[in-house]
This record gives sequence, structure tokens and C-alpha cells, in this order.
Amino acid sequence: MDDETFLRQFESTAWPKAEWHHRQHIKVAYLYVRRYSLETAAIKIRENIKAYNAAHNVEDTLLNGYHDTMTQAWLRLVHFTLCEYGPAENADAFFEQHPQLSQKQALRFFYSKERFTSPEAKAAFVPPDLAPLPESRKPIENSQAVIRDCKKV
Repeated sequence: MDDETFLRQFESTAWPKAEWHHRQHIKVAYLYVRRYSLETAAIKIRENIKAYNAAHNVEDTLLNGYHDTMTQAWLRLVHFTLCEYGPAENADAFFEQHPQLSQKQALRFFYSKERFTSPEAKAAFVPPDLAPLPESRKPIENSQAVIRDCKKV
């Protein structure tokens, strides 16, 4: 499936819930960072995941539902990877070319369990307490959006 069809299905909440996994989260992050500033991508991914969850009756509890720190940290890691290595042919190729993005536990290098599982981290982005998220000084190459300074995360 091409990127536009995938993103359209996600944004319209038509993407099957049984197929909504970490890979699809990374793909959405990649597609948004390619199209928008990091700030706009952060808003869009938050709003659209919440809308998707609501449409699929995902219960929002401390242990379930949308987690802002998780989403925003992954968005920043995708942004960093895109800045450092450039875009791929499509979102699936980007995911395949960067296996570090497939490791769901990678955020454990940045966040303690206590901080990451806190109600505050679920509700809003909190910065890491173990190590800072990486920042790039390179612009995103061949971006559909205006070239941005990648160190602004």
C-alpha cells in the first residue's frame, strides 16, 4: 500500500485496529515529519492518534490509550533519523532501513520506568530523565516541507 493511501486510511480512522502497531506509528511519524514542521507534526500525530483511538473505542486509562511522551519521543527519534540519514523511497522502506526504530524498548535508554509510566508522562510530553533525546544539526534533505534546522527538537 502506498504512503498516501495508508495515511488517508489512518486519518479517516479506517485503518484496521488489528493492524495498528508500532510500525504504523513510526510510519505516521515519518510521513508527518516529511510534510510538516516538527511542531505541526507533533500536534497532528497527537490529534489523529486520539481520534483513531476514540473511533476504535480504545479505553483511555493509565495503562492504555494515548501516551503523549511515548508518541512525542518516537516522533523526535524519527525526526533525528530523518535528519541524519535522509528520507527513503517510502515510509515502509524508511522503517526497514532503520531497524533501531523497530525496537519498542529503545525509550528505556532515555526514560526511567517511574518517569515514563507516570500519569504526567501519559498526559503530556515530559523530557527524559536518563539521557537526552538525540539532536541533529543537519537539515532534512529532500523534505516536502521547508528545510528546517534539525537541531530544534
